[in-house]
Amino acid sequence: MSKAQAIILIVDDVPENLAVAHDALDAAGYTVRVATSGLAALESARRQPPDLILLDAVMPGIDGFETCKRLKADLATRQIPVVFMTGLTDSEHVVLGFQAGGIDYVTKPIRATEVIARIASHLRNARMVAETQAAADAAGDAIVSVDDGGRLSWATPLAQTWLAPLCDAGHRLPVALLRWLDCGDAGSPNFSLHAQGQRLSFAKLGPRRLLVQRVETVPEPETLARLMNITAREAEVLYWMVLGKTNPEIAGVLDMSPRTVNKHLEHIFTKLGVETRTAAATVALNRSRLGVVAS
Repeated sequence: MSKAQAIILIVDDVPENLAVAHDALDAAGYTVRVATSGLAALESARRQPPDLILLDAVMPGIDGFETCKRLKADLATRQIPVVFMTGLTDSEHVVLGFQAGGIDYVTKPIRATEVIARIASHLRNARMVAETQAAADAAGDAIVSVDDGGRLSWATPLAQTWLAPLCDAGHRLPVALLRWLDCGDAGSPNFSLHAQGQRLSFAKLGPRRLLVQRVETVPEPETLARLMNITAREAEVLYWMVLGKTNPEIAGVLDMSPRTVNKHLEHIFTKLGVETRTAAATVALNRSRLGVVAS
């Protein structure tokens, strides 16, 4: 990201302070936007998220601390770096700024060279995070972190898009997913949810971090039986296997023993000419996508 491409939003209610910061950043090659209140800053950031916000701590109306808290409470603006501007002797404001979600601070009256150096450093860090997210999204993988209250605390853009229909207004994930997440090693290694015609598969990357993948919709057993040229019972086993269920889980759903499930899978593998569960699932999805009936 070049300086000309980086957008800096300066928020200050004092025109003189705005002018000094604006001129310094403009001279350094950045694209600069300004806001004179916390509410105006929130509206501007939501409409077109900047790459960094330089935020005055003390303003009338909602102050900089409350403005930052609201930015961090919104998934659309949460990842924007916020650098506070505070008075030289206001050490308590520095603490409040970090508590509100700021990543750094500069003292007023600002020193242009210091501000520009700090902004350049934070933009480099933000760019690396964005590139990591883009790489995950390009691979079809989405990553999210969940706080202790079950709300999304961090999410890649792809994850935000996929999970939006599942979350409530407070960005809280569905109860069933949170219960699975809290099961630890005792639960299934994967969990699935359906939303707006798509199936999302979840895997744990850590205590409160999840890998999310979108899985193609699996045809009903009747369709699988016709396309795969397998029995109705084998189609039921294949259906649940493609959905990521283990043999004991399939046995519980279909009211049969795990040994019987294994026998059915052996027959399925033979008929499909494969040797693994992954290969069988791939054949089933590919064949169903093309609508090709096995000969």
